[in-house]
Amino acid sequence: MTNVTPGSIEKEDEFGFGTQIRKSPYFDATVRWGAKGFSVYNHMYIPRDFRDPVQNFWNLVNDAILCDVAAERQVEITGPDAAKFMQSLTPRDLSEMAVGQCKYIMITNEDGGILNDPILLRLAENHFWISLADTDILLWAQGVAVHAGLDVSIREPDVSPLQLQGPQSGEVMKKLFGESIMDLRYYWLRELELDGIPLIVSRTGWSSELGYELYLLDGTRGDELWEKIMAAGEPFGLKPGHTSTIRRIEGGMLSYHADADSSTNPYELGMDRLVNPDMDADFIGKAALKRIRANGVSRKEVGLRIDTAPLKKPNTRFWPLSKDGNTVGKVTSAVYSPRLEQNIALAMVAIEHAEIGTELEIPTTSGPVKATVVEKPFFDPKKQKATSS
Repeated sequence: MTNVTPGSIEKEDEFGFGTQIRKSPYFDATVRWGAKGFSVYNHMYIPRDFRDPVQNFWNLVNDAILCDVAAERQVEITGPDAAKFMQSLTPRDLSEMAVGQCKYIMITNEDGGILNDPILLRLAENHFWISLADTDILLWAQGVAVHAGLDVSIREPDVSPLQLQGPQSGEVMKKLFGESIMDLRYYWLRELELDGIPLIVSRTGWSSELGYELYLLDGTRGDELWEKIMAAGEPFGLKPGHTSTIRRIEGGMLSYHADADSSTNPYELGMDRLVNPDMDADFIGKAALKRIRANGVSRKEVGLRIDTAPLKKPNTRFWPLSKDGNTVGKVTSAVYSPRLEQNIALAMVAIEHAEIGTELEIPTTSGPVKATVVEKPFFDPKKQKATSS
């Protein structure tokens, strides 16, 4: 047997922290197209830096960007009891969810705390994907199934999503799939092929803009798929990019671990529409969420305008919020919006300080900074951008 030295199979400039952090099928393509920085999300690399985040924002809102979001891992639930089991994981009523439909859901624990806020896709009567934010829901679902007494199979399939987002994303999709793709409705999915590459395509995305997610069903063809999309999008200004913190905060979209975690419940986030404690079906956290609804919440997520010089980057820690010298909450996500020309933020504050117009302070080493509670989302409150065709 021929001896192979590591240097003969690994490039000298190979990027990585080791095999415990997985690379997506698009990893090499993103590096080739200019990705300079990565974060770790669901134990995978996810591109976070294509140089200028402000230019990435303008690329998104003016034209289109392609994002590697393969780190949004899928939990696949199949079997005769798949629908019943899926309902047990979420307080959102799924009884009217059709095959081919997607829904934004919360997954809650016994205390009503949020474990994840994924997109749920129903591919068949007893076939679901949970498209995850950043937590190990595969393990949670498998653990729940052990004692559920239901006939289900739970696994992570070979599925790797891309996000194609922005006002020109529809034109790119037409070039790839033809005019019929325009019939795909917001929060619905379709099974398609692109030159033999198997895909599930949905009208969803984490941008508050018109957009699509393309779920690759064969990880060996990731590089090929990326290049085909970029080639099709070139006439429409498509650029490689990353999910935009600026745009998602403008749209009031949550980032799990930042704006919500297992100590946060849906009512604190104003997500009452995603909770139905009165439905006949049982789900984890039902009794707790009934109590929370009856008793009310002691804190609430709000939007803030922060009156200081433009922030140079998003916050990397939670900033305390005070009123009359007392801490009353925390800033969870903050950024400067070049479109709105102001610093905007999401925050969790005590309910008595959550009214629009309330003035709070952020203590800093150079003195307090004023933060005013304002309406959210900050831009396009009816999500007309996302739902337009």
